[in-house]
Amino acid sequence: MRVEVFKDSYRFQNRNTTVDKRSTQKANSCTKLQVYAMRAVVQRVRSASVEVDGKLVSSIGPGLLCLIGIRNTDTVADQEFLCRKLLNFRIWPSEDSSKSWDQNVVQKGYELLLVSQFTLYAMAKGNKPDYHLAMPPDQARDFYQQFLERVRKEYQGDRIKDGVFGAMMSVSLVNDGPVTLQFDSQNPTGRCY
Repeated sequence: MRVEVFKDSYRFQNRNTTVDKRSTQKANSCTKLQVYAMRAVVQRVRSASVEVDGKLVSSIGPGLLCLIGIRNTDTVADQEFLCRKLLNFRIWPSEDSSKSWDQNVVQKGYELLLVSQFTLYAMAKGNKPDYHLAMPPDQARDFYQQFLERVRKEYQGDRIKDGVFGAMMSVSLVNDGPVTLQFDSQNPTGRCY
């Protein structure tokens, strides 16, 4: 990915896609760059669970809790990137503790709990969130199911759990570390500009 930041604009190019933004949004003298990507907020957990209407839907032991945001422009390429990143990113120490960031969820044989969360694309417009950047619910449901199947295919299907798409969920977790990361499919290096 190539990113060029100018005084009043930015441009980035990734996977034969070029986004040219000739104006930036400013708030409290901080420049905000919009992300055009599938997003995941990932937490390393000792355990996590999802309840809907007081009933347990899914739970995992050690592994990753992944909140998944789907933007209205996301494609299969974004799914592929995020799937690889979730399964291959090394955030556990080696067995002998000689290296802090040495093993990934697959090497550890841990589980993943995926939870669809459109609020990751909220825009703070005025005093209430605006979700027009999130993929519409009907389209997002199919896209999320495709992503879920992709992750299950790449890892052990029984190690992948999920919440209930579109439901009001109670998500509980016990952080491990804590270690919390954010991945955006169009920003593979994770750099902030």
